[in-house]
Amino acid sequence: MPTSLADIKDRLDHRIGEELMVISQAGRKKTTERHGTLKETYPAVFVVDLDQDENSFERVSYSYTDILTKNIQVDFDKAANE
Repeated sequence: MPTSLADIKDRLDHRIGEELMVISQAGRKKTTERHGTLKETYPAVFVVDLDQDENSFERVSYSYTDILTKNIQVDFDKAANE
């Protein structure tokens, strides 16, 4: 489990272009799953190009802090299996 923002960014830098699934908290007991491709990483955020068959918008960005605080989960393995 990554313990710093720099570690999270470094791990994502090596996976640019790979398929992923982002699971985010949408409420008390609700989660949303979005499938897409890791497009770019920036100093504070990373950008995911979403699968247009499932989503009404093209891309979304998340903060590395979202991963650290467990507001989102990024899973490369589940996206590859689907």
